[in-house]
Amino acid sequence: MRPKIELGSRFPSMSPIKMMGRLGRMLSMHSEGLVTTVPGLTAQASTIRKTKHNLTMDNMNPNLIKLQYAVRGPIVARSLALKKELLKGVEKPFKTVINANLGDAQAMGQEPITFFRQVLSCVIYPELIKSGNCPDDVKQRARQLLAGCGGKAGSYTQSFGVEMFRRHVAEYIAQRDGYPSNWENVVLTQGASPGIKYCLQLFCKQVDGKDAGVLIPIPQYPLYSAALAEYGLGPVGYYLDEDKNWGIDVSELERAFHEGSKTHAVRALVVINPGNPTGQVLTEENMKRILKFAQRQGLFVLADEVYQHNVYAEDSKFSSFKKVLMDLGPPCSEMELASFMSVSKGYMGECGLRGGWMELVNMDPDVQANLYKTISASICPNTIGQCAIDMVARPPQPGEPSYDLWLQEKTDVLGSFKLRAKMIVEAFNKMGGFKCNEVQGAMYAFPRIELPPKAVEAARAENKPADLFYAFRLLEETGICIVPGSGFGQSPGTYHFRTTILPQPKLLQEMLNIFDVFHKKFTEQYS
Repeated sequence: MRPKIELGSRFPSMSPIKMMGRLGRMLSMHSEGLVTTVPGLTAQASTIRKTKHNLTMDNMNPNLIKLQYAVRGPIVARSLALKKELLKGVEKPFKTVINANLGDAQAMGQEPITFFRQVLSCVIYPELIKSGNCPDDVKQRARQLLAGCGGKAGSYTQSFGVEMFRRHVAEYIAQRDGYPSNWENVVLTQGASPGIKYCLQLFCKQVDGKDAGVLIPIPQYPLYSAALAEYGLGPVGYYLDEDKNWGIDVSELERAFHEGSKTHAVRALVVINPGNPTGQVLTEENMKRILKFAQRQGLFVLADEVYQHNVYAEDSKFSSFKKVLMDLGPPCSEMELASFMSVSKGYMGECGLRGGWMELVNMDPDVQANLYKTISASICPNTIGQCAIDMVARPPQPGEPSYDLWLQEKTDVLGSFKLRAKMIVEAFNKMGGFKCNEVQGAMYAFPRIELPPKAVEAARAENKPADLFYAFRLLEETGICIVPGSGFGQSPGTYHFRTTILPQPKLLQEMLNIFDVFHKKFTEQYS
């Protein structure tokens, strides 16, 4: 039945042509969601938009509604809006937005590694191999990569990555750990995140009438809580020990496991080393205790090791969970493990290329076959990301034309990270109301902040977590964008935030100075 439209009652003084024109514009705006009602339409017509969709919030996948991803949440959306306002000339108390929220090194001024970009340029445009002014080893590497890709960088590859690249990754892992690595257990992925999600999907099945649960660190990288929500898996949080530089206490793992087992079948353990957002580097002794716990409880271990190149503390070093697993011998060395690496972090910082790998250790062959079947449904990871991963696994060697420059650029990047890690910790620990643990590795600091009771009350009045309230005030008044600790999880009654160490030294010092002034003002306002 068509809605009844009474033109004369709403537009008594207009000609029919003008009336139809105006009504047409209103209907168009209504269909685009710009207005909720149209003058002159009955109630039935004004509800057309509400009832015409078969898929609504009431019948869509509820897991997606629960999903939250803090590092790209509302505060980040607001920072993007502020950037646009500044470009339009809107007056603000700051001249630029400082994005200390994302671990994107190149977005914060880091220059790409020359060798990587020269090789990739030749891969994408092979004419440069003939005519370009690149070193001979660059041209030779580009030829090899193209040969692995079947001669064209724009073609599909094997679903699990180019075999030659997978073999090189396996050789890299074997050299790193001192234990063999089977290339057929290496899968190239579109960044580390898809590999992590592929593995988590394997646990989407009830056991003894309980949904599966996964132990994740608190604080944690929000990919994990988001993926678990998406797949209907239960997040079982274990708290990192802030007083022991965010170490992992096995007694806390035991507590979390037994508490989580009341409601879920706890089947896997996530460890992030070096830590995100907390910046710790686990010792081998700590890792051995963690693995022995996982072996006792029959847990599959997912080791997020994407920051393995990012270690700064003098008394810290990176050890892979696979190495420590093998060092322990049976029965631990027979445990299931998946480890993950990415070209986005380290000294490379190639976030946009989306290259990563995962290595599967001791996985049931039938399970692995089904995992590979699932991966093959995504066709293949992008070719350029795979080429970048191959160069991480097989960088220039001594004596090759590109080696000296590559080594210098890598050393400079990691040396600058080390300097900035120290800068940020020292600065926050000098500010009143902050406590910041040493950034031993990765790209972030996770300072603890004391907020005045009146600030907590003001946040509650706005129905916001207190640290989110603080972060929004910081953004609106200074242009500094951080991620509140509530987006990562934190011990009850504490407040934190994550900030990257990625702003270049001059900008980082400026950011820290602005932060100090803001915090004093904020504290005085709510004292």
